[in-house]
Amino acid sequence: MAGRLIAGLGVGFESAIVILYMSEICPKKVRGALVAGYQFCITLGLLIASCVDYGVQGRTDSGSFRIPIGIQFAWGLVLGIGLMFLPDSPRYFVKRGRVEKARKALSSLRSQPPDSEYVEAELAEIVANEEYERSLIPSGSWAQGWANCFRGSVWKSNSNLRKTILGTSLQMMQQWTGVNFIFYYSSVFLSSTGAIGNVFLISLIFTLVNVCSTPISFYTVEKLGRRPLLVWGALGMLICQFLVAIIGDTVGFNHSHSDAAGNTVANNPAAVNAQIAFIAIFIFFFASTWGPGAWIVIGEIFPLPIRSRGVALSTASNWLW
Repeated sequence: MAGRLIAGLGVGFESAIVILYMSEICPKKVRGALVAGYQFCITLGLLIASCVDYGVQGRTDSGSFRIPIGIQFAWGLVLGIGLMFLPDSPRYFVKRGRVEKARKALSSLRSQPPDSEYVEAELAEIVANEEYERSLIPSGSWAQGWANCFRGSVWKSNSNLRKTILGTSLQMMQQWTGVNFIFYYSSVFLSSTGAIGNVFLISLIFTLVNVCSTPISFYTVEKLGRRPLLVWGALGMLICQFLVAIIGDTVGFNHSHSDAAGNTVANNPAAVNAQIAFIAIFIFFFASTWGPGAWIVIGEIFPLPIRSRGVALSTASNWLW
Protein backbone atom coordinates (compact mmCIF):
# COMPACT_ATOMS: atom_id res chain seq x y z
CA MET A 1 0.00 0.00 0.00
CA ALA A 2 2.81 2.42 0.84
CA GLY A 3 4.34 1.91 -2.60
CA ARG A 4 1.09 2.68 -4.44
CA LEU A 5 0.20 5.69 -2.30
CA ILE A 6 3.59 7.38 -2.68
CA ALA A 7 3.72 6.52 -6.38
CA GLY A 8 0.37 8.29 -6.70
CA LEU A 9 1.70 11.38 -4.94
CA GLY A 10 4.67 11.49 -7.28
CA VAL A 11 2.39 11.31 -10.31
CA GLY A 12 0.36 14.19 -8.91
CA PHE A 13 3.30 16.57 -8.78
CA GLU A 14 4.46 16.07 -12.35
CA SER A 15 1.26 15.20 -14.23
CA ALA A 16 0.40 18.74 -15.31
CA ILE A 17 3.95 19.54 -16.46
CA VAL A 18 4.36 16.29 -18.37
CA ILE A 19 1.03 16.58 -20.21
CA LEU A 20 1.72 20.23 -21.05
CA TYR A 21 5.22 19.46 -22.30
CA MET A 22 4.22 16.44 -24.37
CA SER A 23 1.29 18.28 -25.97
CA GLU A 24 3.70 21.01 -27.09
CA ILE A 25 6.55 18.90 -28.48
CA CYS A 26 4.80 15.88 -30.03
CA PRO A 27 4.07 15.84 -33.78
CA LYS A 28 0.32 16.11 -34.46
CA LYS A 29 0.03 12.72 -36.13
CA VAL A 30 1.26 10.78 -33.10
CA ARG A 31 0.40 13.16 -30.26
CA GLY A 32 -2.46 11.02 -28.99
CA ALA A 33 -0.41 7.83 -29.00
CA LEU A 34 2.56 9.45 -27.25
CA VAL A 35 0.43 11.01 -24.51
CA ALA A 36 -1.25 7.60 -24.10
CA GLY A 37 2.28 6.27 -23.62
CA TYR A 38 2.56 8.53 -20.59
CA GLN A 39 -0.47 6.78 -19.09
CA PHE A 40 1.13 3.43 -19.96
CA CYS A 41 4.22 4.38 -17.94
CA ILE A 42 1.94 5.20 -15.00
CA THR A 43 0.41 1.73 -15.23
CA LEU A 44 3.89 0.20 -15.31
CA GLY A 45 4.71 2.11 -12.14
CA LEU A 46 1.55 0.78 -10.49
CA LEU A 47 2.50 -2.75 -11.56
CA ILE A 48 5.99 -2.43 -10.10
CA ALA A 49 4.53 -1.00 -6.90
CA SER A 50 2.11 -3.95 -6.69
CA CYS A 51 4.97 -6.40 -7.23
CA VAL A 52 6.93 -4.74 -4.41
CA ASP A 53 3.87 -4.82 -2.14
CA TYR A 54 3.41 -8.50 -2.96
CA GLY A 55 7.04 -9.16 -2.14
CA VAL A 56 6.98 -7.45 1.29
CA GLN A 57 3.48 -8.53 2.37
CA GLY A 58 4.86 -11.10 4.81
CA ARG A 59 7.34 -8.80 6.55
CA THR A 60 6.56 -7.73 10.09
CA ASP A 61 9.44 -5.28 10.50
CA SER A 62 9.93 -1.72 9.21
CA GLY A 63 11.10 -3.13 5.88
CA SER A 64 7.43 -3.49 4.91
CA PHE A 65 7.34 0.24 4.22
CA ARG A 66 11.04 1.17 4.03
CA ILE A 67 11.68 -1.09 1.03
CA PRO A 68 8.84 0.33 -1.15
CA ILE A 69 9.91 3.88 -0.30
CA GLY A 70 13.61 3.16 -0.87
CA ILE A 71 13.08 1.61 -4.30
CA GLN A 72 11.46 4.83 -5.49
CA PHE A 73 14.74 6.70 -5.05
CA ALA A 74 16.09 4.78 -8.06
CA TRP A 75 13.31 6.12 -10.32
CA GLY A 76 13.80 9.61 -8.94
CA LEU A 77 17.47 9.37 -9.91
CA VAL A 78 16.57 8.29 -13.46
CA LEU A 79 14.15 11.22 -13.74
CA GLY A 80 16.63 13.73 -12.37
CA ILE A 81 19.40 12.67 -14.76
CA GLY A 82 17.00 12.55 -17.71
CA LEU A 83 15.84 16.11 -17.09
CA MET A 84 19.38 17.34 -17.70
CA PHE A 85 19.07 16.27 -21.36
CA LEU A 86 15.50 17.45 -21.88
CA PRO A 87 15.11 20.17 -24.56
CA ASP A 88 12.77 23.12 -23.98
CA SER A 89 9.44 23.37 -25.76
CA PRO A 90 9.53 25.36 -29.04
CA ARG A 91 6.08 26.75 -28.26
CA TYR A 92 7.36 28.07 -24.95
CA PHE A 93 10.12 30.00 -26.73
CA VAL A 94 7.69 31.33 -29.35
CA LYS A 95 5.35 32.46 -26.59
CA ARG A 96 8.28 34.42 -25.13
CA GLY A 97 9.25 35.88 -28.53
CA ARG A 98 12.52 33.90 -28.77
CA VAL A 99 12.05 32.45 -32.25
CA GLU A 100 15.67 31.42 -32.86
CA LYS A 101 15.78 29.38 -29.68
CA ALA A 102 12.46 27.83 -30.74
CA ARG A 103 14.11 26.87 -34.05
CA LYS A 104 17.01 25.17 -32.26
CA ALA A 105 14.69 23.31 -29.90
CA LEU A 106 12.50 22.15 -32.78
CA SER A 107 15.56 21.06 -34.73
CA SER A 108 16.68 18.95 -31.76
CA LEU A 109 13.24 17.42 -31.23
CA ARG A 110 12.74 16.53 -34.90
CA SER A 111 16.38 15.53 -35.60
CA GLN A 112 16.47 17.92 -38.55
CA PRO A 113 18.89 20.74 -39.48
CA PRO A 114 17.73 24.16 -38.20
CA ASP A 115 17.36 25.46 -41.77
CA SER A 116 15.46 22.44 -43.14
CA GLU A 117 12.08 22.93 -44.83
CA TYR A 118 10.45 20.65 -42.26
CA VAL A 119 11.60 22.78 -39.32
CA GLU A 120 10.80 26.03 -41.16
CA ALA A 121 7.26 24.89 -41.99
CA GLU A 122 6.44 23.71 -38.47
CA LEU A 123 8.01 26.77 -36.87
CA ALA A 124 6.00 29.06 -39.16
CA GLU A 125 2.83 27.22 -38.16
CA ILE A 126 3.65 27.57 -34.44
CA VAL A 127 4.36 31.30 -34.82
CA ALA A 128 1.18 31.88 -36.85
CA ASN A 129 -0.97 30.01 -34.32
CA GLU A 130 0.58 31.91 -31.43
CA GLU A 131 -0.01 35.28 -33.10
CA TYR A 132 -3.62 34.40 -33.90
CA GLU A 133 -4.36 33.11 -30.40
CA ARG A 134 -2.60 36.10 -28.86
CA SER A 135 -4.86 38.42 -30.85
CA LEU A 136 -7.87 36.67 -29.33
CA ILE A 137 -6.44 36.39 -25.80
CA PRO A 138 -4.23 39.41 -25.06
CA SER A 139 -1.49 38.89 -22.49
CA GLY A 140 -1.55 40.89 -19.27
CA SER A 141 -0.85 40.60 -15.58
CA TRP A 142 -0.56 37.34 -13.67
CA ALA A 143 -4.13 37.70 -12.43
CA GLN A 144 -5.41 38.44 -15.92
CA GLY A 145 -3.69 35.31 -17.18
CA TRP A 146 -5.78 33.19 -14.82
CA ALA A 147 -8.91 35.24 -15.50
CA ASN A 148 -8.53 34.46 -19.21
CA CYS A 149 -9.29 30.81 -18.42
CA PHE A 150 -12.81 31.81 -17.40
CA ARG A 151 -13.64 34.29 -20.17
CA GLY A 152 -16.50 33.72 -22.61
CA SER A 153 -19.91 32.12 -22.47
CA VAL A 154 -20.61 28.60 -21.33
CA TRP A 155 -22.93 28.27 -24.34
CA LYS A 156 -20.20 29.14 -26.86
CA SER A 157 -18.23 26.07 -27.93
CA ASN A 158 -14.88 27.80 -28.47
CA SER A 159 -14.90 29.99 -25.35
CA ASN A 160 -12.11 29.66 -22.80
CA LEU A 161 -14.66 29.04 -20.03
CA ARG A 162 -16.15 26.15 -21.97
CA LYS A 163 -12.71 24.60 -22.48
CA THR A 164 -11.83 24.99 -18.80
CA ILE A 165 -15.08 23.34 -17.76
CA LEU A 166 -14.47 20.55 -20.26
CA GLY A 167 -10.92 19.91 -19.00
CA THR A 168 -11.81 19.92 -15.31
CA SER A 169 -14.98 17.87 -15.90
CA LEU A 170 -13.13 15.21 -17.87
CA GLN A 171 -10.64 14.75 -15.05
CA MET A 172 -13.44 14.71 -12.50
CA MET A 173 -15.29 12.00 -14.41
CA GLN A 174 -12.11 9.98 -14.85
CA GLN A 175 -11.82 9.79 -11.08
CA TRP A 176 -15.55 9.19 -10.61
CA THR A 177 -15.25 5.96 -12.57
CA GLY A 178 -14.04 4.57 -9.24
CA VAL A 179 -10.95 2.91 -10.69
CA ASN A 180 -8.75 4.09 -7.82
CA PHE A 181 -10.86 2.09 -5.39
CA ILE A 182 -9.73 -1.02 -7.21
CA PHE A 183 -6.03 -0.15 -7.27
CA TYR A 184 -5.82 1.18 -3.71
CA TYR A 185 -8.41 -0.81 -1.75
CA SER A 186 -9.07 -4.00 -3.72
CA SER A 187 -7.16 -6.04 -1.15
CA VAL A 188 -9.52 -4.83 1.59
CA PHE A 189 -12.59 -5.59 -0.53
CA LEU A 190 -11.31 -9.03 -1.53
CA SER A 191 -10.47 -9.91 2.07
CA SER A 192 -14.02 -9.08 3.13
CA THR A 193 -15.47 -11.61 0.67
CA GLY A 194 -13.72 -14.60 2.24
CA ALA A 195 -13.44 -16.26 -1.17
CA ILE A 196 -9.86 -15.30 -2.06
CA GLY A 197 -6.88 -17.00 -0.47
CA ASN A 198 -4.24 -14.54 -1.72
CA VAL A 199 -5.74 -11.07 -2.13
CA PHE A 200 -2.39 -9.51 -3.02
CA LEU A 201 -2.09 -11.82 -6.01
CA ILE A 202 -5.52 -10.81 -7.34
CA SER A 203 -4.61 -7.15 -6.86
CA LEU A 204 -1.45 -7.80 -8.85
CA ILE A 205 -3.53 -9.39 -11.63
CA PHE A 206 -5.80 -6.31 -11.70
CA THR A 207 -2.74 -4.12 -12.18
CA LEU A 208 -1.41 -6.44 -14.89
CA VAL A 209 -4.70 -6.14 -16.78
CA ASN A 210 -4.30 -2.37 -16.52
CA VAL A 211 -0.81 -2.49 -18.02
CA CYS A 212 -1.70 -4.86 -20.87
CA SER A 213 -4.85 -2.95 -21.86
CA THR A 214 -3.37 0.55 -22.05
CA PRO A 215 -1.29 0.01 -25.26
CA ILE A 216 -4.53 -0.67 -27.15
CA SER A 217 -5.24 3.05 -26.91
CA PHE A 218 -2.05 3.83 -28.88
CA TYR A 219 -3.89 2.66 -31.99
CA THR A 220 -7.55 3.33 -31.19
CA VAL A 221 -7.09 6.96 -30.10
CA GLU A 222 -5.74 7.81 -33.56
CA LYS A 223 -8.01 5.43 -35.49
CA LEU A 224 -11.35 6.13 -33.76
CA GLY A 225 -10.72 9.62 -32.44
CA ARG A 226 -10.90 11.05 -28.94
CA ARG A 227 -14.65 11.43 -28.42
CA PRO A 228 -15.78 7.97 -29.68
CA LEU A 229 -13.09 6.35 -27.56
CA LEU A 230 -14.40 8.06 -24.42
CA VAL A 231 -18.05 7.28 -25.26
CA TRP A 232 -17.50 3.57 -25.85
CA GLY A 233 -15.23 3.29 -22.84
CA ALA A 234 -17.84 4.89 -20.60
CA LEU A 235 -20.50 2.48 -21.92
CA GLY A 236 -18.30 -0.55 -21.27
CA MET A 237 -17.47 0.58 -17.72
CA LEU A 238 -21.14 1.33 -17.03
CA ILE A 239 -22.22 -2.18 -18.01
CA CYS A 240 -19.50 -3.79 -15.89
CA GLN A 241 -20.38 -1.69 -12.84
CA PHE A 242 -24.06 -2.58 -13.13
CA LEU A 243 -23.23 -6.29 -13.41
CA VAL A 244 -20.95 -6.17 -10.35
CA ALA A 245 -23.70 -4.39 -8.40
CA ILE A 246 -26.46 -6.76 -9.57
CA ILE A 247 -24.44 -9.86 -8.70
CA GLY A 248 -23.50 -8.45 -5.32
CA ASP A 249 -27.08 -7.43 -4.50
CA THR A 250 -28.71 -10.72 -5.51
CA VAL A 251 -26.82 -14.00 -5.33
CA GLY A 252 -23.94 -12.42 -3.42
CA PHE A 253 -25.94 -10.23 -1.05
CA ASN A 254 -24.25 -11.61 2.08
CA HIS A 255 -20.73 -12.14 0.86
CA SER A 256 -19.33 -13.96 3.86
CA HIS A 257 -19.69 -15.16 7.42
CA SER A 258 -17.29 -16.08 10.20
CA ASP A 259 -16.67 -19.70 11.07
CA ALA A 260 -16.08 -21.10 14.55
CA ALA A 261 -12.40 -20.14 14.40
CA GLY A 262 -13.23 -16.54 13.47
CA ASN A 263 -12.08 -16.86 9.87
CA THR A 264 -14.03 -15.14 7.07
CA VAL A 265 -15.75 -17.67 4.81
CA ALA A 266 -17.56 -16.84 1.56
CA ASN A 267 -21.23 -17.75 1.27
CA ASN A 268 -21.14 -17.82 -2.53
CA PRO A 269 -17.62 -18.07 -3.98
CA ALA A 270 -18.99 -18.28 -7.55
CA ALA A 271 -20.67 -14.88 -7.17
CA VAL A 272 -17.44 -13.35 -5.88
CA ASN A 273 -15.48 -14.85 -8.77
CA ALA A 274 -17.99 -13.38 -11.24
CA GLN A 275 -17.60 -9.97 -9.63
CA ILE A 276 -13.82 -10.22 -9.88
CA ALA A 277 -14.09 -11.13 -13.57
CA PHE A 278 -16.25 -8.09 -14.35
CA ILE A 279 -13.96 -5.85 -12.31
CA ALA A 280 -11.08 -7.02 -14.52
CA ILE A 281 -13.16 -6.25 -17.64
CA PHE A 282 -13.97 -2.84 -16.16
CA ILE A 283 -10.24 -2.18 -15.77
CA PHE A 284 -9.75 -3.18 -19.42
CA PHE A 285 -12.29 -0.59 -20.58
CA PHE A 286 -10.81 2.12 -18.35
CA ALA A 287 -7.20 1.47 -19.29
CA SER A 288 -7.89 1.42 -23.03
CA THR A 289 -10.13 4.52 -23.08
CA TRP A 290 -10.60 6.95 -20.20
CA GLY A 291 -7.22 6.28 -18.58
CA PRO A 292 -5.17 7.87 -21.38
CA GLY A 293 -8.07 9.59 -23.19
CA ALA A 294 -8.77 12.26 -20.57
CA TRP A 295 -5.09 13.27 -20.48
CA ILE A 296 -4.91 13.46 -24.27
CA VAL A 297 -7.91 15.76 -24.56
CA ILE A 298 -6.77 18.26 -21.92
CA GLY A 299 -3.40 18.52 -23.65
CA GLU A 300 -5.05 19.50 -26.94
CA ILE A 301 -8.08 21.70 -26.22
CA PHE A 302 -6.45 24.78 -24.68
CA PRO A 303 -4.97 27.59 -26.82
CA LEU A 304 -1.31 28.41 -26.19
CA PRO A 305 -1.86 31.62 -24.12
CA ILE A 306 -3.82 29.70 -21.45
CA ARG A 307 -2.57 26.16 -22.04
CA SER A 308 -0.34 25.93 -18.97
CA ARG A 309 -3.07 27.26 -16.67
CA GLY A 310 -5.80 25.19 -18.29
CA VAL A 311 -3.83 21.96 -17.96
CA ALA A 312 -2.93 22.86 -14.37
CA LEU A 313 -6.59 23.44 -13.47
CA SER A 314 -7.61 20.16 -15.11
CA THR A 315 -4.90 18.21 -13.30
CA ALA A 316 -5.85 19.87 -10.01
CA SER A 317 -9.41 18.70 -10.64
CA ASN A 318 -8.13 15.15 -11.13
CA TRP A 319 -6.43 15.08 -7.74
CA LEU A 320 -9.23 17.02 -5.99
CA TRP A 321 -11.83 14.47 -6.96
